[in-house]
Amino acid sequence: MHEFEKYRAPSGKDVVALVQKHPFALIVSSAPGEAPVATHAPVVIPHDAHPVDTFVGTTLFGHIARSNPQWRGIDESVPVLLVFGGPHGYISPTSYEQDPSVPTWDYAAVHLTARVEVLEGADDCMHIVRETVRASEDLMPVRWDDTTSVPTFEQIIGGVVGFRLHIIAEKAVFKVSQDKSDDVRARVARDARERGDAYGDLASLVDSRGRLVCPVTGDA
Repeated sequence: MHEFEKYRAPSGKDVVALVQKHPFALIVSSAPGEAPVATHAPVVIPHDAHPVDTFVGTTLFGHIARSNPQWRGIDESVPVLLVFGGPHGYISPTSYEQDPSVPTWDYAAVHLTARVEVLEGADDCMHIVRETVRASEDLMPVRWDDTTSVPTFEQIIGGVVGFRLHIIAEKAVFKVSQDKSDDVRARVARDARERGDAYGDLASLVDSRGRLVCPVTGDA
């Protein structure tokens, strides 16, 4: 992903917060001579990891269905790309109230490059699945306790392949009208709210010039 200088993330903490709040990632891998393949899957921060300003040097967890052939084609010596999408939305020139104008798209996104450990063992996969549940429940207003469901997990865990994803590089773009005047940005945020923010809370990002202002619960 190309990082535009004027659309860089406000801080490393904002990059971490976006991934934590939007963990449904695109896992992209490629084999020599073949087109890249991708799977949409949750990728989460383990409870004992505490990235603050960067993911580089940390490890994330992910898993996909064993029936998905992508995992068999992963070469652990070849990095994969993890794509996380945050709030985004079309910006109509009607928000600018000036002519001539051109439309654009505001968005926030994070790309992480990772070395992969493929984990097929039931214990490893169970650990990753439960970590995924924990991280996801951290985002819920009321937590669900998975304790009584562990026997059910054990019955179906054979259908899962897990990943440890060791992050070696990160890029981020927070393009949220920060190159516009305060009055234009206020109208962009207002219009995003009025249309319902179908693709996440873009209005809050625009209001804050790209800063993730909503706190994230949990340990990570």
